[in-house]
Amino acid sequence: MELLIPCASGLEASVKRQLEELGYGKCPAQNGRILLKDATWGDVARLNVFLRSGERVLLVLGEFPAETFDELYDGLSRLSFEEYLSPHSKILMDGKCFKSKLMAIKACGGVAKKAIVNRLKEKLRVRSLDETEERAIVGVSILEDLVTVTLDCSGDGLHKRGYRVLPYEAPLKETVAAAMVESSYFRAGKPFADLFCGSGTIPIEAALYALHIAPGRRRKFDFTDWKCAPKEVLIAAHSEADDLCDRETKLSLFAGDLSPKAIEIAKYHAERAGVLQQIRFACADMRAFSSRERYGVLISNPPYGERLGKGTDLAPLYRDFAKVFRSLGDWSCYFLSGFLGAEAAFGRRADRRRKIFNANLECGFYSFLGPKPPKAHERVPEGEN
Repeated sequence: MELLIPCASGLEASVKRQLEELGYGKCPAQNGRILLKDATWGDVARLNVFLRSGERVLLVLGEFPAETFDELYDGLSRLSFEEYLSPHSKILMDGKCFKSKLMAIKACGGVAKKAIVNRLKEKLRVRSLDETEERAIVGVSILEDLVTVTLDCSGDGLHKRGYRVLPYEAPLKETVAAAMVESSYFRAGKPFADLFCGSGTIPIEAALYALHIAPGRRRKFDFTDWKCAPKEVLIAAHSEADDLCDRETKLSLFAGDLSPKAIEIAKYHAERAGVLQQIRFACADMRAFSSRERYGVLISNPPYGERLGKGTDLAPLYRDFAKVFRSLGDWSCYFLSGFLGAEAAFGRRADRRRKIFNANLECGFYSFLGPKPPKAHERVPEGEN
């Protein structure tokens, strides 16, 4: 099988590294999606359970050119949907068009659904489909008149780990938080602090990462309801995740926020994720933070107007954040911000910067690197060779 792993713009490098660590070698990226060829159902299960920054695992059913609705219908009619779907599959359509003659995406979805239903009725020899059982999300993506048809093996997005259930202002997606952690110097044994923790996503993802806890271990995926998918593959992936999980290592993680409500929510989410005992939460002003520990890592998503209100002068906040960072001496600092003046207010050019889209908002991910610890095995941050 051929799989596609979509991810938020700016996270491609992080997802590719995660795939390499899982043993899949170097995988090419195409238009914000990572391509994995020669995959098996076992790979579908492993990727859903282990990937930290990918959004979904999509099974590619086929590709073909189409400039008209007739060509779209004919192309879909040639694909073997009956190998994956049943007369009871609840078929949902998902699609997008870009730089194509077929830009009416709702009309394309209607044509695609009709082609799929007619194909299934013919091949499965049934008069109708009741669509009452397993969910099957069929994706029709049209880029420059090339149609890619996929079947969503994940169902709900992979950022939905299951631990974040309480709403809070300006939430950071779990997949983005995981990429921030993975792209940093942080690893088990190093001190960590998030001084704007909000509902706790970054410190929770840091704990899951450091303890090798698979982010998808506790959740359900659509492919497990399909009759074509062997049941034992998810059992094997769960067994692998349990073997790799490290519950013995003690971490030094601090998470602070000015809002008592945020801290209460963050603690609840950490408890649901099984890492509450690993994180020290405090309702505190970031300006008061200090640490005697060496070579630590600050990773945060500071306010950038969404929570503080339009017209708020954020420069003083970022200047104070920079003072705290400088006071820590040999720490490294990473933060994600949509505030255009963030780097200038921080008072120093970032050693690394890249664009990341969080909830469709373009943000800068800034890396300010401290000195390396005197250890030959210290990992190299993203962008250095």
